[in-house]
Amino acid sequence: MTRTQSLRTQVLGMASAAVVAATAGCGAATAGTTPGTAMGAAMGQPASAVIAGWPQTSREVAQTIIQKYGAPSEATASMLVWHNNGPWKRTIVYRDTVPHHFPMPHPDLLEQVVDYRAPLDRYDDLAMYDGSVIVERTKGEISARCDKEGANFLALNLANEIATGRRTVEDARRMYGEQVTMMKNGQMTPYTSGLMFTPPPSGNDPDRPIM
Repeated sequence: MTRTQSLRTQVLGMASAAVVAATAGCGAATAGTTPGTAMGAAMGQPASAVIAGWPQTSREVAQTIIQKYGAPSEATASMLVWHNNGPWKRTIVYRDTVPHHFPMPHPDLLEQVVDYRAPLDRYDDLAMYDGSVIVERTKGEISARCDKEGANFLALNLANEIATGRRTVEDARRMYGEQVTMMKNGQMTPYTSGLMFTPPPSGNDPDRPIM
């Protein structure tokens, strides 16, 4: 073999090695984009594994919702999400809680959403009623965030009565406290057992252009 042939053989060998390394690298990159890595460490794992390291309260609420509605549609390290589960457009259980003192101190971590279009002149009333009831005009949604599904039903049922002019803010807040007390004593009512109104097919309000 001449010196030129020897050099050509070495170059070809190095090129082949580079191709092998590149192929292996592509494989690693592909694996890196599978659920559980680039899209969040929790993706692709059973919900039980996702919530295993969560604080106790968050884990217990997540387990309650899983028992009722089955496995979540989405899971990340910080939340579980269900779509179109039961009466809800969306249900989210968060790992991290938000302190809420109405009607008594408790953690907010269970958010549940329905389609809704509230009259614009009722937005201030809804905000004064309960800071954990959130109305989104453009998306056409209303959500309640508490630690129990029954409390979310209650929050939205009373919000609907405020929005439709059937109840004042003060009356709704009083009623909320009474109903929560009954629920804590094991007495469920229509207010805490389900939605007492029918969400519209769509509540979105894209507004109108001004320019």
